[in-house]
Amino acid sequence: MTLTRDLIYRLPKAELHVHLDGCLRPETMIDLARQQGVRLTANDPAALAETMHTRAKSLEEYLDRFKLTVAVMQTPAALERVAYEFVVDSARENVRYVEVRYCPALHTPALTLTQAVEAPLAGIQRAERETATRVGLIVCALRTLPPRVSQDLARLAVDYRGDGVVAFDLAGAERGHAAREHAAAFRYAAGHGLACTCHAGEGDGADSIRQALEDCGARRIGHGTRLLEDPRLEAEVCGRRIPLEMCLSSNVHTGVVPRLEDHPIRRYMDRGCVVTVNTDGRLTDGVSLTDEYWHLHQALGFSRAELERVILNGFESAFLPEVEKNAMLERVRRELQEVA
Repeated sequence: MTLTRDLIYRLPKAELHVHLDGCLRPETMIDLARQQGVRLTANDPAALAETMHTRAKSLEEYLDRFKLTVAVMQTPAALERVAYEFVVDSARENVRYVEVRYCPALHTPALTLTQAVEAPLAGIQRAERETATRVGLIVCALRTLPPRVSQDLARLAVDYRGDGVVAFDLAGAERGHAAREHAAAFRYAAGHGLACTCHAGEGDGADSIRQALEDCGARRIGHGTRLLEDPRLEAEVCGRRIPLEMCLSSNVHTGVVPRLEDHPIRRYMDRGCVVTVNTDGRLTDGVSLTDEYWHLHQALGFSRAELERVILNGFESAFLPEVEKNAMLERVRRELQEVA
C-alpha cells in the first residue's frame, strides 16, 4: 500500500513528549502578549511562527525560545486557554491520547503553584469533554533550578495524581546539570505511586541516560538520542524495554543530529528498542505529529507496518492504568485495520 501523508493523518496516534509552552497557536500568543504587555519578535502569526522554529546552535539556545512563550502564560486564563487549544489541535489530527508537560514553577510568582496546575487542568478537562482525546499532564522540574524546587514540584505532582497529573519529569539544559542532584524529588514521586520520566541523552551523552535510570528511577527516557554512545547501555535499554520518547525535528533544530536522515531512531528500532515519536513543541519546532510520522517514512524508510508498531508503542508506553490502557489499545488496533 502506498503511504501518503493524508493516510498517516487519519491513523490514530499517541503523543508522550510535548511541552505545553512549546505549543501555543501563534495567533493566541500575539493576543496574550497584547493582554499582558509582552513584546514579541513579530506581530504577524506567520512571521512569529517562523522566528520560533528556526534552527538553534545548541539545546541551550533552543530553550531560550521558551522564555517568550512562558512570558505570555502568566495568568490562569492564559494557561487554561493554551491547554484547551493544545488538546483541540491534537484531536484534529486524530491524536487519541497525549501526555503534555510543563514546569509550574515558571509561572510563579505571578501565580501560586496551585493556580499554575489547576488552570491547565481546567483547560484540558474542558477539551477532553469536547473531543475524543484522553490527556495526562506531566509536571516538569528543571535541572537549572535548585533541587528544593524539584521537591516542591514533586509534592505538587503527587497532590494532583488523581486529578489529571500522570507523571513527574526533569527537563532543561543537561550539560553541567546532573539529574542525580534531583534524585530526592524522583524518590518522593515514585514513593507516592507517580510514574517518572526524565529528559536525558539530548544535550549530554549516554551517562546522562544512565543517571536518569539508576539515580532517578525513570521508567521512560525523554529523547535518549545519544544512547548509541554506550553500546552496553543501549543493549540494556532495549532489553528492559524502556521506552524512548523520540523527537526527530527537535533533535535537528537543537543540533543533536545534523539531518532527519541521520536520526538514530532507525538504529534503535532495528535493535528492538521501544521507540515512540513525538513533536516536543508544535510551535517551537514547526511540526505536527503527522509531520513527524511522515518524516519517519520519507527520511528514514519506515514502512506502514513499522509506523503502526511505533504508534502502538506510544499507547503501550502511556502512563495509564492497565485496564484503561488495554481498552484503548483494543480500539486503536481495530481502527488501524480500518484505515486504508
